[in-house]
Amino acid sequence: MANGRIIKVTGRGNLKVKPDMTIITMTLEGMDKEYDKTIDRSSKDTEILKDILEKQGFERTDVKTLSFDVRPRHESYQAHDKSWKNRFLGYEFTHEVKVEFDSDNSRLGKILYAIANAKDIHPEFKLSYTVKDKEASKNALLAKAVTDAKAKAEVLTGAAGVKLKDILSIDYSWGEIRFDYSPMERSAFPDGEGYGDVKALAMDIEPDDIEVSDTVTVVWEIE
Repeated sequence: MANGRIIKVTGRGNLKVKPDMTIITMTLEGMDKEYDKTIDRSSKDTEILKDILEKQGFERTDVKTLSFDVRPRHESYQAHDKSWKNRFLGYEFTHEVKVEFDSDNSRLGKILYAIANAKDIHPEFKLSYTVKDKEASKNALLAKAVTDAKAKAEVLTGAAGVKLKDILSIDYSWGEIRFDYSPMERSAFPDGEGYGDVKALAMDIEPDDIEVSDTVTVVWEIE
């Protein structure tokens, strides 16, 4: 039973994790005057992309949708009377998808080459890296935070001439910890016609360690 004398200390854990998963995020875009034709084109373009990725060893279900949007597009123009007006251009779709795989620069080069040489689609892409076993990394991070809190509490109680007793509570934020690193933001695939007999892009990317941190607050009884 607590005697009313407590000490509350917040500890911080810091962790560097080597990324071992590659994520390719691709954005398909297109437009048509009619809404149903826009939807149809989006579906066809997505199927073309899945066909390409399937040949690179992915299952079609590995291609995950991150966002999908269809919206009307207009442009401003100056009429003969010098007034500015808007005119309807069509319906534009944006479909963002991703695939993940164990980091392998050789495979990455083949995938990017295959998409760059697609004749009917020209998606933009982004490369990012993450950690496969996020739960283990989170647990290691929390352990470091608790260890830091205890070390600080021992310094404080030692200086004050009191002793730590039982832990009364541990408060953790439960916020999302992002284990990702993006060395390459949104880019266009290069024109595939300039590669000659090359069958893969030479990728030499060594992603930096992912640095994460989190805090825990621990309350001890003291005597």
